[in-house]
Amino acid sequence: MACHSHHYWPDVTLEAVQQYWRDAAALADNKWGPLFEEKIPAWQEAVARVLGLSAPERIAIAPNTHELVYRLLSAFDLLRQPLRILTTDGEFYSFARQLQRLEEEPNVRVTRIPKEPYATLAQRFEEELHGGDYQLAYASQVFFDSGVVFPRLLEIAARKPERTEFAIDGYHAFFARPSDLAAVADKVFYTAGSYKYLGAGEGLCFMSIPANCSLRPLNTGWFAELAELENRAERVAYADNWLRFAGATMDYSTLYKGLAIFQLFEREGITVEKIHRYVLAAQRRFLDTMDSAGHPLLNRENLIHHDLENSHGHFFTFDCGDSGRSEQLQEELLSRGVLCDRRKQLLRLGFAIYHPEGETYRRVFVS
Repeated sequence: MACHSHHYWPDVTLEAVQQYWRDAAALADNKWGPLFEEKIPAWQEAVARVLGLSAPERIAIAPNTHELVYRLLSAFDLLRQPLRILTTDGEFYSFARQLQRLEEEPNVRVTRIPKEPYATLAQRFEEELHGGDYQLAYASQVFFDSGVVFPRLLEIAARKPERTEFAIDGYHAFFARPSDLAAVADKVFYTAGSYKYLGAGEGLCFMSIPANCSLRPLNTGWFAELAELENRAERVAYADNWLRFAGATMDYSTLYKGLAIFQLFEREGITVEKIHRYVLAAQRRFLDTMDSAGHPLLNRENLIHHDLENSHGHFFTFDCGDSGRSEQLQEELLSRGVLCDRRKQLLRLGFAIYHPEGETYRRVFVS
């Protein structure tokens, strides 16, 4: 039940990795052609279909979302100009740490809106967004520590001020919750990756880019000028597609794995909507089992939630009170064959399509 952290890989990924090796070994430096002309466009189109994006050529890729987000941050002239950022106090470690470091610079100011109470988060965040002079707003679609969905986040993004760039961390929503970005595709940067719910492993993340983006990232790599590599100009130019935010050389084995999974799910008729319905049913079974068990820690009083049916991701988080209790509970669950993870006093239990129906969750509560 740690599938919110690391989904198990479908079996088709083994052949995909071997095919990547065979292609790289046979083609050597000539592998860049098929990668950039066939594999990457296929990946972009698959991601675009899942998210309702009409311009797959504006989906940048990198080994991790931190690289993409920092490339976005670098476009704001961090070295010289004032930068005001609006975010929440519930963002993932890499972004939270990066902001703490940036705040050491005198020109960077960060406003963090408390995520709780969740019922008023949307109102509080949007009021600050329109009331302040922010160059960047950044928020998670599903919070990594609780699994709670940011209420009405896409609506807020659709109404953002023209002066503010808006970035959404969609990692705990992508390939878990149905997400239609069509209405905000030209307004937001959306980041996610393959490590969690797609089940393709680490090493392949993406960021969709709004239309007519003219930002010039200070952090830029040689991939960004692939179209002009053999006739390189002296000036630094940027393409009007995903290469604007491209970096440099990376391992593409996960690209092969991700494409194999997309193809598998298409053959089997497995959609994000079907996955989400299956997980919702699994969560209901878990809650029914939990309610009848009377567990001292795993109960509704300790469950962090807002709206379990409509505003929750694919994992539950329980506040055990302190890190000692959460660690002890994690060890007890592991002794019964239940794998989960924790963040200090918070214990997280995830749900996936490879959890069979029936009495799957009884061992969580019966020692």
